[in-house]
Amino acid sequence: MEKELVFATHNPHKFEEVQQMMPKGLRLLSLSDIGCTEEIPETEQTLEGNARLKAQHVRQRYGYDCIADDTGLEVDALNGAPGVYSARYAGPGADAQANTAKLLQALSGNARRNARFRTVIVLTEGSAFRYFEGVAEGEILEAPRGHGGFGYDPVFRPSGYSCSFAELTPEEKNAISHRGKAFRALQDYMARY
Repeated sequence: MEKELVFATHNPHKFEEVQQMMPKGLRLLSLSDIGCTEEIPETEQTLEGNARLKAQHVRQRYGYDCIADDTGLEVDALNGAPGVYSARYAGPGADAQANTAKLLQALSGNARRNARFRTVIVLTEGSAFRYFEGVAEGEILEAPRGHGGFGYDPVFRPSGYSCSFAELTPEEKNAISHRGKAFRALQDYMARY
């Protein structure tokens, strides 16, 4: 019998991407598959805390083991901001363009542009929690470049590259990205599961 596991996201593209990384013998369910239509609150002050909140919500309300993730962009010159607030950096309801514009304004004239993307994944197994992390080091560019990716990708240049995340193909980005690293660590664990 296949093991079932819920991925706590309402984003169908993200779900499909993660589904492709899971080992055989595991059936990944979406929030829609289990009837979860509510937005799960992300009220913690850390990526780990928010990912755990989402995983715990699914486990407690729906009874399924679950994987949940949270991602943030941490900029050294901004003391780690936007961090856990990356998706709503320019305020509630702000889009990626507004968030990026606020970030570039905050760094205007600042030569110190080191940054990292960090993804934390939490897996529930009954009452146990397992954590997986992926980090992509780089720097914030002066202006957006490229049309691929999403979010801050057009202004993030990964270390060792001359182009932004938005100028890489999806395959190139996934090979070096924070999310790709975190999900490969989870995948390695699940393969031994």
